[in-house]
Amino acid sequence: MAASGRLVSVDYEVFGKVQGVFFRKNTKRTADKLGLVGWVKNEVKPRPGQAVLKTVVGQVQGEESKVFVMKKWLRETGSPKSKIKDAHFRNESIIDRLEFSSFDIRK
Repeated sequence: MAASGRLVSVDYEVFGKVQGVFFRKNTKRTADKLGLVGWVKNEVKPRPGQAVLKTVVGQVQGEESKVFVMKKWLRETGSPKSKIKDAHFRNESIIDRLEFSSFDIRK
């Protein structure tokens, strides 16, 4: 990491048509391009009396300015066939060191 920017960590969840559209693969590609670390995975949440909620969740860490770019990508761009309705970010914090060595797709 460059010494010029402080390190941050943030958890995210992306809502909309984000499963079955190569969202995780494109998230990893974008994170790798930006030099970020963390993970991404599909999440399925049962909702009684309703269709299950399918989202993408993960955590991203790296230089603050690059994490900002990644958050914008998760909120507005996504994979070419995705249709993002919303993105929630939580637990954003400044960190002393990265907790991951790469950006991974989790099953």
